[in-house]
Amino acid sequence: MQITHPVNPSRIASAGWWWAALGMLCFSFTLPATRLAVPEFGSYTIGFGRAVVAGLLALSVLLIRRERVPERRHWLGLGIVAVGTVFGFSIFSSLALRTVPSSHGAVVIGLLPAATAVAAVLFTRERPRPLFWAVCILGILAVLGFAAVQGAGRLSIGDGYLCLAVVFAAAGYAEGGRLARELDGWRVVSWALVGALPFTLLAALLSPWPAHMPSVTAWWAFGYVSVFSMYLGFFAWYRGLALGGVARAGQVQLLQPVLTVLWSVWLLSEHLSALTVAAALLVVACAFLSRLTR
Repeated sequence: MQITHPVNPSRIASAGWWWAALGMLCFSFTLPATRLAVPEFGSYTIGFGRAVVAGLLALSVLLIRRERVPERRHWLGLGIVAVGTVFGFSIFSSLALRTVPSSHGAVVIGLLPAATAVAAVLFTRERPRPLFWAVCILGILAVLGFAAVQGAGRLSIGDGYLCLAVVFAAAGYAEGGRLARELDGWRVVSWALVGALPFTLLAALLSPWPAHMPSVTAWWAFGYVSVFSMYLGFFAWYRGLALGGVARAGQVQLLQPVLTVLWSVWLLSEHLSALTVAAALLVVACAFLSRLTR
């Protein structure tokens, strides 16, 4: 007689948290690595080039596993994921980091959890309480106020690009989360990258390449955002959400802005002002409250 052992829900939830934390850790290096690579490669080369590398990796994985093409009813959703995460976030964040520090970008990108929640409301037609919207507005005002103070009373073009990056990423995350209920999360990311590959490859070939050979540091940064930020990080992230639940394991993403600020100081020697620290903590608090009030 076969003896079965009862499943321990707390252990599964704990494993989910750690997997999600690993994915979040991968994502937290994205802005500093992009900031390192953009001056030597250029914004468009980084934005499209990393999508090409990730797309080729995804194509290899799908071919090795002999995965079947998703059903036609999934194509629109995969297109939204591709436009949001493969094109929108990559390009606009790369353009922003030409002019703003990585630590500054971390504060604005800190709105992503709340923005993703808003996008999920729009996609799933949920009706959250008014307090949810109040907290989201507070977070937006905190970021706009921080950006205006940093920009001597006005928003910079870099802040505009960062806000667009947040909007596109939120739509991609929300639709990707919806699709992951039917397709595994890694398949959603893989097929979105492969579907976008013809366009990203053409755009990368047409983008201006650097006149001189980039440094080793720039190549390492380009490799990181291509392999980990665009592809492998999602493996751990979606596995964590599957094991621990979106509402519970997803809370770990609230630490991402703080870690990104720390990596910016460590890797880029950026000056960490008291205003940046205060704004980052306020955005984290608003994102956390928005999760609780859904």
